[in-house]
Amino acid sequence: MADYEKLVPSPTPDTQPFWDGLMAGKLVLQACADCGKVRHYPRPMCDACWSMNAKWIEASGFGKVHSWTVSHYAFHPGFKGDLPYVLVTVDLDEGVRMNAQVRGIAEADLRVGLLVKVGFDKVKDDLTLPVFEKA
Repeated sequence: MADYEKLVPSPTPDTQPFWDGLMAGKLVLQACADCGKVRHYPRPMCDACWSMNAKWIEASGFGKVHSWTVSHYAFHPGFKGDLPYVLVTVDLDEGVRMNAQVRGIAEADLRVGLLVKVGFDKVKDDLTLPVFEKA
């Protein structure tokens, strides 16, 4: 793979299963092991019952567009070649929201409620990023 010059995540013990899931071609989400509330982004404590017990569930990967933005400015030099690019906020079927770039959907075709599914963009040998595609 060519040199990847964009910023990359720094996984923590709380987020590592999310990144490992993406590498395996799966979207996994953290859920409270006590009350069952699904949460994203991964974090150590449930915001519903304050439990510190977590489990990981495989998500369907499907959702609906909640909102989007078109970036015309590269906040980091590594993103200059991608301009303009679209970021979407998606309401996943599991009840949480997630942000990611869009692949294969023209800006003119985006609309609130558009059905999308997660895709997997292997950008480095050890890094896969989520993207959203038309379902």
